[in-house]
Amino acid sequence: MKNESQRTEVVIIGGGQAGLSISYYLSKYGISDQVILEKNKVAHSWREERWDSFCLVTPNFQCRLPDHPYDGEDPDGFMLKDEIVAYVDRFAQKVTAPIHEGVTVLSVRKLDDGFEVETTIGNWMCESVVSAVGSFHIPLRPPGFERIPSGIQQIFATDYRNPDQIPEGAVAIVGNGQSGCQIAEDLQLAGRQVHLYLGNAPRSPRQYRGKDAVAWLEEMGYYETCYDEHPDPEKARGGTNHYLTGRDGGREIDLRRFALDGMKLYGYLEEVTESGFRSRPDVKEKLDKADRSYLGIRQRIDEYIAANGIDAPEEPPYVPCWNPPSPEETELDFESANVSSVIWCLGFKPDFSFIELDIFDHRGMPHHKRGVTGESGLYFLGLPWLHTWGSSRFAGIAQDAEHIANMILKRRKRVEPWPEIQRMRAETIGAETA
Repeated sequence: MKNESQRTEVVIIGGGQAGLSISYYLSKYGISDQVILEKNKVAHSWREERWDSFCLVTPNFQCRLPDHPYDGEDPDGFMLKDEIVAYVDRFAQKVTAPIHEGVTVLSVRKLDDGFEVETTIGNWMCESVVSAVGSFHIPLRPPGFERIPSGIQQIFATDYRNPDQIPEGAVAIVGNGQSGCQIAEDLQLAGRQVHLYLGNAPRSPRQYRGKDAVAWLEEMGYYETCYDEHPDPEKARGGTNHYLTGRDGGREIDLRRFALDGMKLYGYLEEVTESGFRSRPDVKEKLDKADRSYLGIRQRIDEYIAANGIDAPEEPPYVPCWNPPSPEETELDFESANVSSVIWCLGFKPDFSFIELDIFDHRGMPHHKRGVTGESGLYFLGLPWLHTWGSSRFAGIAQDAEHIANMILKRRKRVEPWPEIQRMRAETIGAETA
């Protein structure tokens, strides 16, 4: 049964690390009249949309939720799925605002004096709304996916848990971002035949010259680079993350080595038919492009070490361990290859359709300046490169949340009191002068 409309100062949509972080700062700044509305449970995406062997790809020391840094014994390690959930749950215990779980936000509408947030348990009237649900909402599939025979299982990366859930036979994985590469490795280590279709994902070193590449980049100030300072800001927001892994203490992902171990690599998926996939003959092009990114990071680290006179061990030059045959294979026949499953790892598109305001671009992403929109009182948090590389990660969410909390506090001081407060004040003044 729905409750009657309620009033609060701030409605926060989303109970992940972004929503919890902004709530924490609002309370710290004295704005206690707030609610968090979570469609599922706190930390849902970590809890329910990651595979069993999932772990962070950035070191634990970059987990910096507000006043809640990583508190374990392995700052240079990579937390496993259950450890991540426990870390977020511990932070949630520090949040004093009411958290309503199992509540879906149906719409956000602008009113003359604020916003109306309609939900499955009633409506809230508020001065400010913070969307803290990220932007990874609807997983993507290519045109023609419906042609795949019904006997072949199709799942998204968010549905994958472990090799045992996949029917016997070969597996085609489409997309080689972080999820695609790590799921491909998980299946290959379990002895499954994997056919991996490549996109434009770059790759990164893991350990280089005596230290994790993430630690070098942080020391170099890379993660403090703001969106406006980035040499190609739009590419940054729309780009694919570098692939590497924290598995078994952390290591590089080299798809060429996967191929040496028996994984079949294909170029960009161009056509889906009832009998199989057809790809472009661009495996070498994709691998070379990923290697250029890898070598570029190494070069920047080398330059930093040289410029600062740092004593760091030398590394041998990179030499590719495998190259695709020429001509490249472009056809995959499901039946002859014994393909039983397809896992789609093509990323996501945003779905902010519940926000009934004209603030979105052609991709469905909000126009904003560091999370502040042109619609006074409406804010976004947890989006890729909202401000820096860490904006959608544990590394930078606190900085962004503090900024939005400050913006809400400043607006609170500027905005006239709500009509009912004005009325109450007028009645009080009238009574005092009568």
